[in-house]
Amino acid sequence: MSSTRSGAKPVQIAAAVIGNALEWYDFIVFGFFTAIISRLFFPTQSPYTSLLLATATFGVGFFMRPVGGILLGIFADRKGRKAALLLIIALMTAAIALIGFAPTYAAIGLAAPLIIVFARLLQGFATGGEFASATAFLIESAPAGRRGFYGSWQMVGQCLAALIGAVIGALLTRSLAPEALDSWGWRVPFLAGLAIGPVGLFIRSHVEETKPFLESRRAERERPRLGASLVSHYRETLVSTGLVVAATIQFYVVLLYMPTFASTELHLPLGQAFLAQAIGLVCMTVLTPCFGALSDHVGRKPVLLAALVLYLALTYPLFLWVHEDPSFRNFLIMQITLCSVLGIASGPFSTAVAEQFPAHVRSTGVAIAYNAAVMCFGGFAQFFVTWLIEVTGSPIAPAFYVMFGTVCGLAAALFLKDGADESRLPVAAGLNAASN
Repeated sequence: MSSTRSGAKPVQIAAAVIGNALEWYDFIVFGFFTAIISRLFFPTQSPYTSLLLATATFGVGFFMRPVGGILLGIFADRKGRKAALLLIIALMTAAIALIGFAPTYAAIGLAAPLIIVFARLLQGFATGGEFASATAFLIESAPAGRRGFYGSWQMVGQCLAALIGAVIGALLTRSLAPEALDSWGWRVPFLAGLAIGPVGLFIRSHVEETKPFLESRRAERERPRLGASLVSHYRETLVSTGLVVAATIQFYVVLLYMPTFASTELHLPLGQAFLAQAIGLVCMTVLTPCFGALSDHVGRKPVLLAALVLYLALTYPLFLWVHEDPSFRNFLIMQITLCSVLGIASGPFSTAVAEQFPAHVRSTGVAIAYNAAVMCFGGFAQFFVTWLIEVTGSPIAPAFYVMFGTVCGLAAALFLKDGADESRLPVAAGLNAASN
């Protein structure tokens, strides 16, 4: 019996997770080293202006995410999840190489930031299709009643990427002098990420295509065209977009921006910020699959609502507390708390979004909802919070941005179609339901 019939083999799931983690690793490292990149590639007379330019460059790649998401989503829905994942790996590897080997502004002038911008655009295009394709593969490979657990590993992959980036960032900042870090040390994590090419291509070439996708291809002639199918699922798209707004703001502020916040606003050593981040990420990584599995028993909606309410209640008090009494201990407590709550929400998140769409439009539908929200609210999260701090004069302005996203997620979760009951049906029944 094939693995697609009885549920994916653990080694296949691990391969998808590792590939996803490798892809996100270099994407996240750029966010961690924003302060250094701003000095080397966007030098100006004002450090604040340089930081704004660097954060804007981080965000500019997100303009390509909807384009990549739609095109790669259509590709995945027509040619298969495996083919899309292999193409994404190849594109991301090219972008990583461009950043890792890019000469600085001091060496080649204006061409240096242009190279970085082009690499970010290519990264955005490739990453735009990653979430939808990998999530579709994971939940379509899951046995009956295990979609929540299997889908949670999509977020575990992202957690591992952030964790590895934070660990490497902590090691580099602790072991290298600032001059060495600016000179060559910042390139190390990017060049290490080039392993994404051969490793990612190898592991994803051994992934089997999913049964629901193959079934949906056989029934393709009986369905309306892709555009009409997506229009008929506008409600599901809006609900998914709201959930992604909350998740992406929390992810990019709490996981990517916080080392910059700790360094520039709390005046903590960057090494301590990375260490606190790594510990918080360990908590998130452990909790994510646990609450993904819990959602298979109690439903996606109750877990998501509980996590979002906690986030809304805790964010402002924690930001205020750590700002009034900045220390490594307090920052660590704050990151452990926020990352843990984020782990609870991340458990059912991927599965809940993917379950809103049937198999034949799943990759495209998820890609549209995911990338539209990420482009608008996640890609420029660092830019927004940096600007908010400057305009309001309040160092804890990031808390309000996180709370705004959480309110959007709560509103969407109230209208969520909970697929936990359907996923407990036998595989054959689940396939029939997916094709309707």
